Amino acid sequence: MGLHEGHRSDRRLAVNPLLTDADPLGALETAPPVHRLPDGPMPPPMAYRLVHDELLLDGNARLNLATFVTTWMEPQATALMAECAEKNMIDKDEYPQTAELERRCVAILADLWNAPDPRTAVGCSTTGSSEACMLGGLALKRRWMREPRNAGRYAAGARPNLVMGINVQVCWEKFCNFWEIEPRMVPMEGERYHLDGERAAALCDENTIGVVAILGSTMDGSYEPVPEICAALDALQERTGLDIPVHVDGASGAMVAPFLDPDLRWDFRQPRVASINTSGHKYGLVYPGVGWALWRDKDALPEELVFKVNYLGGQMPTFALNFSRPGAEVVAQYYNFLRLGHDGYRAVQQAARHVAGHLADRIEATGSFRLLTRGDELPVFAFTTRDEVKNFDVFDVSRRLRERGWQLPAYTFPANREDLAVLRVVCRNGFSMDLADLLLNDLDRLLVELRRQPGPMGEHGVENRSAFHH
Repeated sequence: MGLHEGHRSDRRLAVNPLLTDADPLGALETAPPVHRLPDGPMPPPMAYRLVHDELLLDGNARLNLATFVTTWMEPQATALMAECAEKNMIDKDEYPQTAELERRCVAILADLWNAPDPRTAVGCSTTGSSEACMLGGLALKRRWMREPRNAGRYAAGARPNLVMGINVQVCWEKFCNFWEIEPRMVPMEGERYHLDGERAAALCDENTIGVVAILGSTMDGSYEPVPEICAALDALQERTGLDIPVHVDGASGAMVAPFLDPDLRWDFRQPRVASINTSGHKYGLVYPGVGWALWRDKDALPEELVFKVNYLGGQMPTFALNFSRPGAEVVAQYYNFLRLGHDGYRAVQQAARHVAGHLADRIEATGSFRLLTRGDELPVFAFTTRDEVKNFDVFDVSRRLRERGWQLPAYTFPANREDLAVLRVVCRNGFSMDLADLLLNDLDRLLVELRRQPGPMGEHGVENRSAFHH
């Protein structure tokens, strides 16, 4: 039981007398409860200030180097989102133009990801990449079940499986749990921190519904080798006849690679890639939460997953997991596409990669850290302390930087590299070179103190908490 947990029902908020519209003395008599509804209403300014003041304890989003999620947008985009806050994305009959903007976004992404015919690609907006991954996984399972040779085996109790690296985002573990799929995860080994083609193919069999390739691992920012994985599965099909599709989890990289790595054939140019997802609220540059799921054509999305809904006078197809949700983020996504264009997105993502490279080089130059990645794929990199550093560890660095407001996650890697603890930096739009230099200045000052420690604080009873954020 936490501090004061036994008195939860008695706790009340204190109100500043000056928050009342007319009578300062009346505010002194106002003490709304925290864990039940107040008996009556209060003036809007008072309610606003009570909530506003509590939120002062949150961290500064611009100094959050843990999250991939967008923390800054232009005022015009924010204004559009406010104008659309009340619009329900699912209600396409009442808000047909919002639905049209969603359709345009899907077409833009199909073109960006080199769909064979962008006009026939199928896709939808979601609340984020987690939902989009669930949809991609469901389509893989249903396509596997539709095969005559698999249907009987499934009815007899065969358990379908999904092959991926141990570094996948937790949404894939949820998918496997919720939809009764065996997760076949390739562990890390040595300096290999993600999936590769050889190990992916080795885990596939007649019950494999697909392979998940991640374009931008949240662990270290590296791209998984989609072309190599597809080539290994091509060779597997030649040997065994197994035709295993690939889903590319491009939560971050699908909005980076098209602009900065145009020659990398990770997308629908690979015939084996059946579907792709991305997060509009990550490097799509939109506030949370919006994601996108696309399939190369109608054949890749089983028809039974598409529902025709008679809603408020209109027949409409829907294949997202959620129903009612705000349309504001979809409108903001279209605003960004219109505002930036291809060259604008390239400039924004290149600036983030430039900042990441600058930080990585300077951190390596301190002599205390070893880089695992350099931010030259996603503008994200991971680093750990050098073997000879005995006075402090990555958790000490994370803890001390938080004192200055920087949120820099420290965490251990999964199997089979639980021995490796790292720090990770995510560079996003809005994290400027000036802010990067301020971070470096604070790190330089802290290193002087950390080098004087007798040893890592975890060895002296200070709790080492992971601050890992996907």
